[in-house]
Amino acid sequence: MAADIKERYSDAELEEFRVLIQQKIDKAQKDLDLIKSAYMNDGNNGTDDTSPTFKAFEEGSETMSKEANSALAIRQEKFIRDLKNALNRIQNKTYGICRVTGKLINKERLKLVPHATLSIEAKNMQK
Repeated sequence: MAADIKERYSDAELEEFRVLIQQKIDKAQKDLDLIKSAYMNDGNNGTDDTSPTFKAFEEGSETMSKEANSALAIRQEKFIRDLKNALNRIQNKTYGICRVTGKLINKERLKLVPHATLSIEAKNMQK
């Protein structure tokens, strides 16, 4: 193996990624809590005495809003799960290694998408 090819990121680099990922988990969890609290809110804004047509429109809108919130919550939960899986890979010292090519994923890509498990090369092969 050539000396300039790295098999994995150093412990110091892994620690940098761990901090970044933990910050993203904390923010994502706060966002998820906001989404859930909006979903739990009954949305009744004192419109009980308005016209039946408006009431029906509002209920339809409320249903769409709850569906959108539910979809957002599901995506956010998956994002958090992916980030936590990345933390596990850091602990196992396998973080940043492409699961298809076995090569290191570019550091800039990992900073943008810290839960990535594919290099750009592997991602392009999927297309």
